[in-house]
Amino acid sequence: MSLAKYKFEGTELNNQLLMGHPSGLFILFFTEMWERFSYYGMRALLVLFLTSAIMDGGWAWSREEAMGLYGTYTMLVYFTPIIGGILADRLLGYRTAVAIGALIMTLGHASMAFDTPWSLYVGIGLLIAGNGLFKPNITSIINGVYKNAQEKKDGAFTIFYMGVNAGAFLGIMLCGYIGETKGWHFGFGLAGIFMFLGMLQFWFSQKIFGSVGLKPSKTVDLSDAVTVEDKTEDKEEVVSNKVQKDRYIVVGILAIFTVFFWAAFEQAGGSMTIFAKDYTNRVLEGGSANAFRIANTLLTIVPLAIITYVLLQLFKITFKKYALSNTFLGISFAIIWYIVITMLTEQYNQESTEIPASWFGILNSFYIIAFAPLFSKIWESKFNPPATVKFGIGLVLLGLGFGILAYGSASIPQGAQTASVSVIWLILAYLLHTLGELSLSPVGLSYVSKLVPAKKIAMMFGLWYIAVGMGNKAAGAMGGMIDSITAEYSMSTFFLIFTLVPIIAGLIVMGLTPVVKKLMHGVK
Repeated sequence: MSLAKYKFEGTELNNQLLMGHPSGLFILFFTEMWERFSYYGMRALLVLFLTSAIMDGGWAWSREEAMGLYGTYTMLVYFTPIIGGILADRLLGYRTAVAIGALIMTLGHASMAFDTPWSLYVGIGLLIAGNGLFKPNITSIINGVYKNAQEKKDGAFTIFYMGVNAGAFLGIMLCGYIGETKGWHFGFGLAGIFMFLGMLQFWFSQKIFGSVGLKPSKTVDLSDAVTVEDKTEDKEEVVSNKVQKDRYIVVGILAIFTVFFWAAFEQAGGSMTIFAKDYTNRVLEGGSANAFRIANTLLTIVPLAIITYVLLQLFKITFKKYALSNTFLGISFAIIWYIVITMLTEQYNQESTEIPASWFGILNSFYIIAFAPLFSKIWESKFNPPATVKFGIGLVLLGLGFGILAYGSASIPQGAQTASVSVIWLILAYLLHTLGELSLSPVGLSYVSKLVPAKKIAMMFGLWYIAVGMGNKAAGAMGGMIDSITAEYSMSTFFLIFTLVPIIAGLIVMGLTPVVKKLMHGVK
């Protein structure tokens, strides 16, 4: 199938469409999916592993210490992309940077499979370095593919974001299951296996992108080749200098509110995981256990079946040309299905069911898989609101999610270290958080790509991720205060802080809509 209205960059095969987008987008979709599998799988286990008792295989760290490391790690994985972006722009090219980054992260996960302090820190260091090369440059390839189809970008990034969350869904579920039931370091090792398979499937199919993402010396627009078009571009750049400065200001404004969003949202891997582990009733029996088993089966099988269907459709287009890449992708899905079936069989053979503390993290990913297509259609329709309104909606929904947790934890006594509240509060909170994320995160990436000149896109993606990293570090610092705030006030007060701040920030950014619209100079 082709779409005559658009001409996407890359080979002719890339212009054979799947879901209205070039087939190459879905190669990037699956590459990013396995990278996010490894990242979120490891993230789901880190705080649980560090705070678990030594007799349970953990290291018995305090919550504050664990959250401190968590915050530093998640901050640095977003700080290094600025370096990776510069290296790709000037030396490596986007595609080589993605492949090298994936290899380094594979080694990082392999290191974390060993149960020693040095291997943990070496592994985290490698994950941070590899992520710096991988993260900004895979999104830069998308930008190159959609160079002549700008109005399709919002939908493309939303589909790509669906791949991000498909990987997070599977990673949290399966690494969490393996880590909590078979051993923490087996869970860390599983993350590395899929990072490696993701690297191979990308490497052997990258030619579909044609000249997009090659090393700078191999691109058509050589820096030392002065053409008429280059001179025209230079003149236009001088004329539009003020316009571009205004657009940079918009990126800065959106980045500030991005910090507020992630400072609250990233409680998912920290304080919300602790809340699930120590304050939520996770042991189900009788009818409740059966209901969970059925729901969990549907929750697991249906999204995996949908993703597998997308995989098969991609195979129809690309298998003949990129059989080796498709084979690695097929092997990875075969392994996934085997682990899923084993996990579900074990649950049905038990009299009672204890929901893993990491399980709640898959709700975010499941909701995104369910709602991303709807949001993609809305952003491409006449109901598409301005960027600031999208950001505001995202922040308000995030705050309301924490409001539900504040209400649900109202019965927990001051200073309590354990409790047994209903799982419903976490389920509802993750729903609102996810709707907020869909309103803000993929849209932010899309607007950066629209507001920034193509030759600076990778560097600016790196700067954008610094803002996300600052939010992650703040999340770790604030989440680490859970014990002190709960002791002096209450658990409800702790979550109320995360209710008010995002809602206020959301109302402020929506109020800036007229100013930001003017500064964008026609970018929609």
